[in-house]
Amino acid sequence: MDQRIEMAAIVPLELDGERLDQIAARLFSDYSRSRLQNWIRAGDLQVDGKRCRPRDKVTAGARLELAADPVAEISWRAQPMALDILYEDDSIIVLDKPAGLVVHPAAGHADGTLVNALLDHAPELACVPRGGIVHRLDRDTSGIMVVARTLTAHHDLVAQLQARTVSREYCAVCIGAMTGGGTVDAPMGRHPRQRKKMAVLAAGGKPAITHYRVATRFRHHTRIVVNLETGRTHQIRVHMAYRRFPLVGDPVYGGRPRIPPGASAELIAALRGFPRQALHARALELVHPASGEPVQFACPLPDDLRDLLAVLEREDPVASDGQ
Repeated sequence: MDQRIEMAAIVPLELDGERLDQIAARLFSDYSRSRLQNWIRAGDLQVDGKRCRPRDKVTAGARLELAADPVAEISWRAQPMALDILYEDDSIIVLDKPAGLVVHPAAGHADGTLVNALLDHAPELACVPRGGIVHRLDRDTSGIMVVARTLTAHHDLVAQLQARTVSREYCAVCIGAMTGGGTVDAPMGRHPRQRKKMAVLAAGGKPAITHYRVATRFRHHTRIVVNLETGRTHQIRVHMAYRRFPLVGDPVYGGRPRIPPGASAELIAALRGFPRQALHARALELVHPASGEPVQFACPLPDDLRDLLAVLEREDPVASDGQ
């Protein structure tokens, strides 16, 4: 575990004349503003080697230096829960998250989340921002995640994600028979009227890019392989619905189950009974934050997706050879 938090940053021109605590919150965004204010008051966060007050104004070009002992960043409680850990070392934990598991405690999910389980498995994560989580999966999306075990690993992985150098591959089953793969380059943001949903926005959205290719084409459905260039909330679900190929089982962006004409009883039951969006994070490639070497991880499809694909192969036969 890291023994000391040591960070530095130069105040950019656009923050010239702002309060020190406001600037610190922008430049050291892994930490809460209240935590940064405490460090400023304690002299752990200085400006050009001098102690300041949180309200002091700081000019562009000044150097902020943070040197502090790690302290608990979160107060969520540890809970013993089974984890499917694929790999772990002193810097990272790679795991296979099951569908139905919420990542972070939040309203309506005060405990029983992935973070609660991780804190039981690795108590040092209490001193890492967000319990070590650097990227998320929706509650009902299954698959691979990497967790930062130290502050150094957290900063490194966040930087890789921001630089878009982390490769994330997903398996999804869509409604409709695609003729080929493609790229969706469509900015996203909060739905203007339904605030719990995301949407493609013509103006004001953040960049969102999704690459996909056909893996298996069925008569009325398609299994695709998806690679994310960005990581917006619900990105794959929104982008595929935008292309009019929503994911099987997605009640938010796909609407009611679509039953193909002449579908067998088995196919109808499989489509209506699929309990979640048919989306699984299958593989992850990144640079290990300690060794600096590229590493790759993968996890198999969960049983529910394998069973769905087996029914599609029997009851919605492949229209042409897939790969």
